[in-house]
Amino acid sequence: MSPILLFTVVISYFLILLFVAWITGRNSTNESFFIGNKSSNWMLVAFGMIGTSLSGVTFVSVPGGVGAGNFFYFQIVLGYLLGYLVIAFVLIPLYYRLNLTSIYTYLEKRFGVNAHKVGAFFFILSRLVGATARLYLVISILQLFIFDKLGIPFELTALVILILILLYTFEGGVKTIIYTDTLQTTGMLVGLVICIYFIVKAMNLDFGSALSLMNEKGYTKIFNTDVMAGSFFLKHIIGGMFIAIAMTGLDQEMMQKNISVKTIKDSQKNILSFSLVLVVVNFLFLFLGGMLYLYADTKGIKVAPDDLFPTIALSDTFSGAIGIIFILALISALFPSVDGAITSITSCFCIDILNLNSRAGEEKEKRRTRLKVHFSFAVLFFIMVLIFKAINDKLIIDFILKFASITYGPLLGLFSFGILTKRQLNDKLIWAVCIIAPLLVLGIDVCCSPEWYEKKLHVSMGLKQLSESIFGGYKIGNELILINGIFTFFGLYSISKKDIQHHDSFNAINLSGTNG
Repeated sequence: MSPILLFTVVISYFLILLFVAWITGRNSTNESFFIGNKSSNWMLVAFGMIGTSLSGVTFVSVPGGVGAGNFFYFQIVLGYLLGYLVIAFVLIPLYYRLNLTSIYTYLEKRFGVNAHKVGAFFFILSRLVGATARLYLVISILQLFIFDKLGIPFELTALVILILILLYTFEGGVKTIIYTDTLQTTGMLVGLVICIYFIVKAMNLDFGSALSLMNEKGYTKIFNTDVMAGSFFLKHIIGGMFIAIAMTGLDQEMMQKNISVKTIKDSQKNILSFSLVLVVVNFLFLFLGGMLYLYADTKGIKVAPDDLFPTIALSDTFSGAIGIIFILALISALFPSVDGAITSITSCFCIDILNLNSRAGEEKEKRRTRLKVHFSFAVLFFIMVLIFKAINDKLIIDFILKFASITYGPLLGLFSFGILTKRQLNDKLIWAVCIIAPLLVLGIDVCCSPEWYEKKLHVSMGLKQLSESIFGGYKIGNELILINGIFTFFGLYSISKKDIQHHDSFNAINLSGTNG
C-alpha cells in the first residue's frame, strides 16, 4: 500500500485535530485547561474516556494476546466493572465534596504536604513511563509501514508527532481534549468494527460461525481455573477491580475529565455508562484477535503478536481502504492516551508540585508558567520515546504493565488509608513507606516469577529453585497492585496515630450528603 497515501492520511487527521483545538481553545484560561470550567458534557466525557482507557497498546496487544492467552483478558474487564462501582459511589462523591482540581489535594487535606507530593510524584512517574511506552509502540508501527519507506528517520517521526500533539493541547487542555477524545474514540471504534467486518467476510463467515470456529480452536475460553496460573480467574477479577480503582479513580488524567462535569450525578452516569460500553468494546477486541489468528492460520502468517493486526490489515490481500481505516483507528486509539497524559501531568505538576493555583500573581504569569511546564514535559516525552527505541524490544510493554502495578500501589494504599481510617500519619515518614513498600513487593514478584524477569531483562537470576520451595510454583498475576496497596496500607499504619482532632469532612466512611 502506498506510504505516501498513508502519510497524507496521518497529516490530514492532525489538521482536523488542530482545527478542533482552535475552535475549542479560544479564550481559554488555566481553569479551562485544568478542569474545563466544570462545564463538560458527561456523555462526551464518557465516550472520550473509552479511547483514553484503551490506547494504541490495547488496539494491537489485546488482539495479539488471544493466541497465547485466549479470552482470559476478559476476566480483568469483569473486574473493572467492580472497580468502577467503587469509583462512582465512593471516590467521585469525595472529590466533588472537597471541590478538588487535583485529586491529590485530598491527600494534603487528609495527611499533610508530604502525602500530597508523594501522590503527585507516583502519578507523574507512572503516566510518564506508561504514556511514552504506548507512544513508542504506535510510532514504531507507523515507522515500519509508512515513514521508513519514505526515508524519514524514527527520531524525526517522534519529534513531529509530539509537536503536533503539543499544538492541539497546549492552549485548551481538558476543554479541548473532551472534544478531540470524542472524535478519536469515534475513529477507533468505527475502524474496529469495519476491520472485524472485512476479516469475517474474507473468511466467508458470519459472527456466529466465526465464534464457533474460534471455540473449536480454544480461543474463546474466558475463565482460567488453574489456581497456580498468573491468569487464574480470581486473580484477574480482583486484580482488574483494583487496577480500575487505582488507574482510573486515583489517576489525575482520568478523574480530571470526570470532575470537569458540572454535577456529581452526571459524573456518576459518566463512569457507569463508560464502564458498560468498555465491556462491549473489549469483547470486540478479543473477537478481532480470534479472527486474526484464524485468518493467519489459513494464510500461513507467523509474526510477533503485536505485529499481527498491522501485518494483516496492511497486507496486499485487503483493499487500500482497510489499510487507511486501520491507520486512522490506530492513531485514534493512541492519541487520547498521550494527549490526555501530557495534559494531566502538566496539571498535576502545576497544581501539586508548583502550587500554581494558590500562588499570588496575574493569570497571564500563571499561564506562562503552565505553558513552560507543558513544553518541558513534551521534551521529556520525546527523550523517553528515544530510550524505548534504544531498548528496541516491544515486549517492554509487558514490563510497563508491571511498572504501573508498582507505581500505583502507593496511591492505592494512601487513599484507602485516608478513606477507611481516622488515623493521622507522621508526615516525615510517608516518603519512606511509599518507597519501601513497592520495593518489597517488587522483590517478592521477582522471587515468585523469576522466569518472567529473565525473559524480559535478559538476565539469569537463578531464583527458580527458591521460587518453587517458597511459593510452590504460585505465580503473581494482576493482584500485584493489590498486594502493593496492602503493603503500603500497613506500612502507613505503622507510622500513624489516633487523630483526636480529625475533622469529619475528611472521613470518607461518613459520606452523608455527598450525593446531592
